[in-house]
Amino acid sequence: MKENLMTWDLSPLYPDADAWEKDFALLEGKAKAFYAHKGHLAESAATLKSAIEASDEFDRLAEKLYTYAHLLSDENTSISQNRSRVDRISAKAAELSEFDSWFEPEIMSIDDKRMQELLDDPQLTFYRRSLEELLREKKHILSEKEELLLGTLGDVLGASDEVFSTLNDTDMEFGKLRNSAGVITPLTHGSWGSFMEEPDRNVRKKAFHKLYKQYRQYRNTLAATLDSTVKRHVTMAKIRHFDSALDAALFSENIPAEIYSNLISAVHNNLPDLQNYFKLRSRILNVNDLDMYDLYAPLIPECEQNCSFDEASDMVKKALLPLGDEYCSLLENAWLERWIDAPCRKGKRSGAYSGGCYDSFPYVLMSFDGKLSDAFTLAHELGHSMHSAFSRRNQHYHYASYEIFVAEVASTCNELLLSDYLLKKQDDPKLKAAIYTRLADDIRATVFRQTMFAEFEKIIHEDSAQGIPLTADHLCERYYDLNALYHSFINADKDIELEWSRIPHFYYNFYVYKYATGMAAALKLSRDIINDQSGAKERYLNFLKAGGSKDVLDILKDAGVDLTTPAPVNDALIFFRDTVNNLQVLLG
Repeated sequence: MKENLMTWDLSPLYPDADAWEKDFALLEGKAKAFYAHKGHLAESAATLKSAIEASDEFDRLAEKLYTYAHLLSDENTSISQNRSRVDRISAKAAELSEFDSWFEPEIMSIDDKRMQELLDDPQLTFYRRSLEELLREKKHILSEKEELLLGTLGDVLGASDEVFSTLNDTDMEFGKLRNSAGVITPLTHGSWGSFMEEPDRNVRKKAFHKLYKQYRQYRNTLAATLDSTVKRHVTMAKIRHFDSALDAALFSENIPAEIYSNLISAVHNNLPDLQNYFKLRSRILNVNDLDMYDLYAPLIPECEQNCSFDEASDMVKKALLPLGDEYCSLLENAWLERWIDAPCRKGKRSGAYSGGCYDSFPYVLMSFDGKLSDAFTLAHELGHSMHSAFSRRNQHYHYASYEIFVAEVASTCNELLLSDYLLKKQDDPKLKAAIYTRLADDIRATVFRQTMFAEFEKIIHEDSAQGIPLTADHLCERYYDLNALYHSFINADKDIELEWSRIPHFYYNFYVYKYATGMAAALKLSRDIINDQSGAKERYLNFLKAGGSKDVLDILKDAGVDLTTPAPVNDALIFFRDTVNNLQVLLG
């Protein structure tokens, strides 16, 4: 494929930098137009509607400006002018936050009788859902002065997260290591996965100890940053009158705490299946004392498949055919309209993501290196992009953004459909076994591992709420015991007690459980689609189109996934058991 067809086209967003500058100059005026409604919200439904529309206009323009700036910067992070543009829009948005902090407190100050009159007015019918969602927060919103103060303190309160990120991503160095090919390679966060997938166990073990030697050196500092972050979550929950930090974190998406606890219980009940997979790994790898650094080692290293970008694109398109004509027709635009930036190049932001805004294509950034795993990355990120595209095409800006709770469902569903396509296409038992291994490892890492992380988060927040200092010794002890529960077949190396110190998600305030529930939902939806269950395809497309027009649990329930029951998680764990059984049969 020609190089330019592997790169994205940002010109439909802004044709050049001058066009971006013209919109940037309009931003403050839109903020002030919104602010002009201050003190008048209760006067009439027309005034309140006008205020909401003005708020949306400001947010929409700010998102468009930021999207272009960060996408252009990520193309080549070494271009200072592009980085500067990101800094400018970020600083401007922070500067204009004073024009925004008044809205919620003023809504909350309207007496209930008057608010009900406004809600019943036909002029506010469209916005009634979002207003009721806002009013649900009434007892947790502070006064205007208090909200402004907390907004002003945002950067200060997040300092521990920033310190962790700087130490973890920038200051810590792990040295170099000779890989199994004899090449001396730097050990970094980026290369860690490659070292853990090395066929040579000695290389894996050396990399494991080399990495954690550094984390042990900084364990007290890292404990202090995590302790500070957890204290902030606990304190903010108290300030906003929540019973716990967990309740506070789940509130915005209206997720009952039972979903969190039910997930942990379901995984605990199925831990014997995880141990069976470890036993299979131990046998195939011919390692009697399986350890944590053996969990990503390839079971069938000779089956690493390579593919070109054209071949990967073709695989993804064919794998997603079960989703129907409407889906596949829109999917084709990813290549026709150049949503994807795929080449590896110096200065490009690492990793992969789907990004964009209401007024742009749902762009995909990745670094395609010619491996089959890159085809899965392409499928995954296009899942996000298609979710965004369908939401934006079918919802008004006000309701187009979907909640993080469902953000991983469409992307994971695409990966599962690709796995199914490749399994049906393959006749070679070893190649099939390689795909089953990938599938088993994905579920292990996404459901079992992320649930262990979620349980650790719950434990340390409860400890902090009880006044227990989160020292390095305490965190190591808590983590090692939990890791032993989830990996009872493994007599784990003591260094695994430090894994908590390098996980950035522990700073995200109860985020990781969503990976597990997202995988459970994706497995249910993909199985229904693959089995051509009546109405499954239509329900899935409606899920993609729903955006934020309903509560996330209701959107999923309409699609056929009821996460208020244990069934989806239990079914996902049964699927894991079946996958491991299939792998055992193929490997004899």
